[in-house]
Amino acid sequence: MPVITTIEDLRRLAKKRVPRMFYDYADSGSWTESTYRANASDFADYHFRQRVAVNLENRSLQSTMIGETVAMPVALAPTGSAGMQHADGEILAAQAAEKFGVPFTLSTMSICSIEDIAAHTTRPFWFQMYVMKDRDYVYRLIDRAKAAKCSALVLTLDLQILGQRHKDIINGLSVPPKITLSSFANMMTKPRWCMGMLGTRRRSFGNIMGHVSNATNLSSLALWTTQQFDLSLSWKDIEWIKQRWGGKLIIKGIMDPDDARLAVQSGADALIVSNHGGRQLDGAPSSIRALPAIVDAVGSQIEVHMDGGIRSGQDVLKAIALGAKGVYIGRPFLYGLGAMGQDGVTKCLDIIRNELDLTMAFCGRTDIRTVDKGILIPEK
Repeated sequence: MPVITTIEDLRRLAKKRVPRMFYDYADSGSWTESTYRANASDFADYHFRQRVAVNLENRSLQSTMIGETVAMPVALAPTGSAGMQHADGEILAAQAAEKFGVPFTLSTMSICSIEDIAAHTTRPFWFQMYVMKDRDYVYRLIDRAKAAKCSALVLTLDLQILGQRHKDIINGLSVPPKITLSSFANMMTKPRWCMGMLGTRRRSFGNIMGHVSNATNLSSLALWTTQQFDLSLSWKDIEWIKQRWGGKLIIKGIMDPDDARLAVQSGADALIVSNHGGRQLDGAPSSIRALPAIVDAVGSQIEVHMDGGIRSGQDVLKAIALGAKGVYIGRPFLYGLGAMGQDGVTKCLDIIRNELDLTMAFCGRTDIRTVDKGILIPEK
């Protein structure tokens, strides 16, 4: 086993252990992938102010996100098909998050179902939802999340249509996957992954299969799914979703101050500055670049969160300094999951916590709740 000290170490190990079509699904963006790359690289444009001779005893990373106490202001992001990075992946990630003390967000397009996560955890988790044309299915989905005692609903607004992701097309990643001789041969070089998948019954979309009458197999499921993303989705839909849900609501996919103001008007409890990990509109700005203007516009009226490009605890600290009250990690925990299962997710969180704690200390702060722009060198 190689020595793991960074998220990049987990990424390299995951690339060795996860079949190419599923690794590429997690680690790619749309079109030229310029936004996907900028999400991570733009963090380097912000520099820390190092401070010295400060009492650094009794440091604390504990904070809150939408009123929930968290061990650090980091949540696991909703990621589709996490259960294809490792068998029962969403269950393992949720268990790791629970033990660590950070929120886990389950995707509508997960392999493990809402009920699977509820049965294998004791702490309430968050559920991410897409709005489908089949409103009866959406109603039942919300009710299932309520029955599972989910403590927040994360409503994603930036996937009415799919961005074109060339790697998925090249790899034949569809529902069901188009297995070629090349992809089959690649899978055979991943024995750990294959044995895990042979040992689980969870290999489809658990929140959909068995819950839609005309989706009885992978082919009919694929047809139903592609027809269901609602092109007519508008801010008016938030009202009936809020009424049906009745709990904490987080709006995901905000990249513009005007949309941020609409999120405030919708009555949401928080918004997530997010470009879907660079998987939708290529050529859009990075999330970290979009964050300050949105914080300036609505940060006093709504809790602002952020995702996209975070690969270290230093990235987390920069986002918090720029006004985010919490951040989400997607690819980092997927790397850990693909590399080492639940232990890998825990390792990912340990790495981020350690980097976040040390960097905060070097900046002369001892409580994450006091971090602000003062720890950054002003841009010219």
